[in-house]
Amino acid sequence: MALQQKVSKGSVGIESLQGRLRLRLPRQVYAGKQKYLTLGLADTPENREIASAKAQQIESDIAFEQFDPTLAKYRPQSYLQLLDPAQDTSKPKTLIELWEMYVEYKTTVQKVAVSTLKNTYKAVASHIQKLPTQSLEDTPAIGDYFVSNLKPDTAKKYLANISACCDWAVECGHISSNPFLGIANQIKSTPKQVEDIKPFTKEEKEAIIAAFEKAPYYSHYAPYVKFLFFTGCRTAEAIGLRWKHISPDCKKITFCESYVRGTRKGTKTGKSRILPCNNQLQEFLKSIKPKDCDPEALVFPSPEGKEIDDHNFLCRAWKGYKNRHGHQIDGVVTQLVKQGIVSEYRSQYNTRHTFITQCLEAGVTVAQVAKWVGNSPSVIMKHYAGTTLQIQVPEF
Repeated sequence: MALQQKVSKGSVGIESLQGRLRLRLPRQVYAGKQKYLTLGLADTPENREIASAKAQQIESDIAFEQFDPTLAKYRPQSYLQLLDPAQDTSKPKTLIELWEMYVEYKTTVQKVAVSTLKNTYKAVASHIQKLPTQSLEDTPAIGDYFVSNLKPDTAKKYLANISACCDWAVECGHISSNPFLGIANQIKSTPKQVEDIKPFTKEEKEAIIAAFEKAPYYSHYAPYVKFLFFTGCRTAEAIGLRWKHISPDCKKITFCESYVRGTRKGTKTGKSRILPCNNQLQEFLKSIKPKDCDPEALVFPSPEGKEIDDHNFLCRAWKGYKNRHGHQIDGVVTQLVKQGIVSEYRSQYNTRHTFITQCLEAGVTVAQVAKWVGNSPSVIMKHYAGTTLQIQVPEF
């Protein structure tokens, strides 16, 4: 965490970030932008004196209009290094050490989302440990490992994270430069295939809802499935919905939170929106609302009373899975496909496509649908309006 020295306007401040000293430069010399000069010195009383002298030099140059905005004049020289690098145990020696320090900083100072820690940082650490080299000087070998062992998009993502780690390390004075700068950009992403948007028909929607209501093991999820079809909301928004987000008369829903793999946060767009409830949705919500309703209670809890695990729901209740003996256990929708009731398998997220397409078919304007579901009109037409939508030239 950065420890700041309070200074007057226009002065150079001294900060300690992760145990390393840096100078905070006046915004006025960079048109209002905040800039820092990393000294590469550990935060000790002796090095504080050096930092103070360097700050006074910069302040003097600013006053006499001799300030060097490139900062080359003020970069730390070898004589400033009071500590013997070999004795500086805080300086990371390997990439994995650097990464662990970075993750600790992101966790304790920046409070990065739990989902990012689990889904990205943990995976990056696992691959760093498998690298043929841990030396920051062997950047080409490290880059080759990621490209050879991972899909292009994944390799690009992980190397971008490592580069961000090194940017932070330069800022803190742990390393002098970022050896991974620009490497991720050299990897070409896999072209995304344009898939046909195939919403469920009205008959298929009703069949899926009815099948969940009758399912021996998954009937608990029937209200959750209904809500997804009735509102077109995002999966994480339905999982994170609490009764306090629904008006007492069940006439409107405020989507302002979502729940993603252990983390509660705002909506995907960062904006709240209100969905007015039609009679069908209003009566449905009234039918499932507890008599003594706790405003903080989840509207659609899991069988254990916690937030629904969307991955578990999709891979078991919706699609199906293989048991420990290798036998396929079909989910509700897969069963309907095999029975010929649903034309082809589609993922649970197609409930959103279905709602949007049916709204457009009913004559609701694209702009209005976009407001209800939290997208722009262009995104609605490009990614969500399904093939059942028939647009005809009007009669004049």
